Parts: sequence; structure tokens; C-alpha cells
Amino acid sequence: MNIAQKHKKNSPKIETEIKPKIRNKKDLAVFYTPGVGEISKKISKNKKLLFDFTIKKNCVAVISDGSAILGFGNLGAEAALPVMEGKCILFKKFGGLNAFPMTIKTQDPEEFVNVVKNIQTPFSAINLEDIAAPKCFEIEEKLKKECDVPVVHDDQHATSIVVLAGLINAFKLANKNLKNSKIVVNGVGAAGFNIVKLLHYFGVKNIIACDSKGALYKGRPNMNVYKKEVANYTNKEKVKTLKEAIINADAFVGVSAPNVLNKDLIRKMAEKPIIFALANPIPEIYPQDALKAGAFVVATGRSDFKNQINNALVFPGLFKGMIEKGKKELTMEMKVKVAMAIANSVKRLSRNKIIPSIFQKNLHKIVAKAV
Repeated sequence: MNIAQKHKKNSPKIETEIKPKIRNKKDLAVFYTPGVGEISKKISKNKKLLFDFTIKKNCVAVISDGSAILGFGNLGAEAALPVMEGKCILFKKFGGLNAFPMTIKTQDPEEFVNVVKNIQTPFSAINLEDIAAPKCFEIEEKLKKECDVPVVHDDQHATSIVVLAGLINAFKLANKNLKNSKIVVNGVGAAGFNIVKLLHYFGVKNIIACDSKGALYKGRPNMNVYKKEVANYTNKEKVKTLKEAIINADAFVGVSAPNVLNKDLIRKMAEKPIIFALANPIPEIYPQDALKAGAFVVATGRSDFKNQINNALVFPGLFKGMIEKGKKELTMEMKVKVAMAIANSVKRLSRNKIIPSIFQKNLHKIVAKAV
């Protein structure tokens, strides 16, 4: 049975269940009319009671406009739906959270924000997903102000957390100081922008960020406001290209495009180079080629290679912790604590195991506790 057949056989993959037993008219009178009327009156006097009496207690909205689906680009709202369903499966399986997939048929940020803020009532958190940069930054910031529940763009924040966790362990194995290292981040979209920000907050002193036009530096033309922000505290030497940036770098983190890194570039890196080639499904360089060129640790975004840097290690526990502890804002301090917790959860650390498996027992409880 191929992938499409498995999806079709298991469709619909998400179904609703009811918790109360409905056996007779008496039960209906409690959980439908007139019983629900009493609850409605209570909520009308105190809206916080939604968390006590309704689905809002434990339900995440997983929402996309389909403008950046996985590694495929802008495929639209319809094509985004199976991906949102997949995220909902992970929320339930690993975080014990109910989740509902939603795709909005607009590519206009203002319209998208307006729809989401007006449908927020049933949800305890909003997970934004697969929205293209730079509009994803604008959408998230606006919704954080408009919504009364946590709003997190998973591609930005969960990805940066799991990358930091992996780097912490990779540098531990290499016996190097992460904060005093030189790190090149290739790709400054949703994930790359936040990886750079989190590494900077963590204390990494020498970061160079690159996009398709070369290295970012203060004063470089053709940069949006977010890239300008990154350029203010990175690449002090103002190198212009990835080829220059990679010289003596301790680590390369790619969230960019297939095959942009080669063996010759790796050979120009510092001793025990660390390679995170996270483009999916085709990485910046395949692990076997990176290892032949002298890479010390190699990670990808794929499950069929060692060291999968997967944001699914983060978001079920992250959302669970934020919801249960009433945290509306995801702070940089929280992200570092979660990254440290994930890094410390790895048993028998090795070059082929710098990050835990998503199936590691209690991992998501550890993440939720770290929040």
C-alpha cells in the first residue's frame, strides 16, 4: 500500500469524540438545552470561565494560508490541509492536546489576521504554520496583540529551539565552546531569522547569516526590515559571500536550498566542523558527502538519516506547557530553557545521536515542564 492509499484508507484522520455519556433525555437536558443555557449565562458574566466549561480548555488551532508548504512553496490553502492535519495528529499523539486543522483562502496578511482573530474563541492556542516569510513575522506580531491566547509560528520558534538543542550537544562532543564559536546560518526566512536571533541571545559572538544574494551585513542593499535587524549584530567583518563566510566556521546551519554546500567548502571550515543541512527533502549536502569531507557531526531534517533536527520534538510539549501554565508570550528565556531541557534529555550522547527521538518516553513532558 503506497502513501496515498494509506492516507485515503485512514481518511478522515481526525474525528471528534464526546466525553459525557448520552443515554437518555435526562443526559441531553444536562449537556444540551436547557443545561447549556446555565453555562452560557455564567460565561457571559465571566469570559475566563470558557477555560473551565468548554473546548477552549484544551484545543489548538493549526492554521495556514498555504504560502510555504514544507519544502514545496506556495501550493495554496487546499494543499496545506493534509499538512495541518498531520500537525494535529502530532499534537494529540505527543502532547495530549486536541487540535483542529484550518486553512484560510487568502494570501493577504491583513485579511488573514482578521479571520484568525475573529475565530479565536474556541481555542486555547493558535499555531501558525507554513506561512511564507517575511509576512509570517508581521502576521504573528499582529495576532499576538489581537488574541487572548498564545500565538506561535512554529516554523520560526520550535525550529530555532531544536537547532539550539542540537548545537549544544554537537559542540559538547567536539569539546568546543558554542558561545565563542563562528556559526554560519544559510537561509534567513522564518526559521533562519529566528535561529540567528536565538543564537545571538544565547551568547554566540560570531554569527554570519547568508541569503540567496550572499552574506548579510549592515548597509547591504536588498534587505527587508527583518534582515536589517539581523545585520545589525552579525558579520562585523562584512564578508560578502557564503564562500568567504564559511572559512574557519565551526558550524554551518542550513535552512535554505538543496546542494548549496559542497565538500570543498567544508574543508575550509575549522577543525571538527558541524553541519546541520536542514533543507527538506533535499539537504544542502547529503550526510555521506559531508562526512567524507571531514564533518564531525552531521544533522538533517530527514527521518531516514541520523540526527533528525525536527521541530516536532518541541511544539507538542511547548504548547502543552504554555496552555497549562497560562503563558501567553513565548520569551527568549523560555526558548533557551526548552532547548537546554531537550539537549539534556539525550541518553548516551554520540556523534550519531545529538538529539532525542520524538518517541523518547516523557520527552514532551520534559519540554512542557521547561516552559
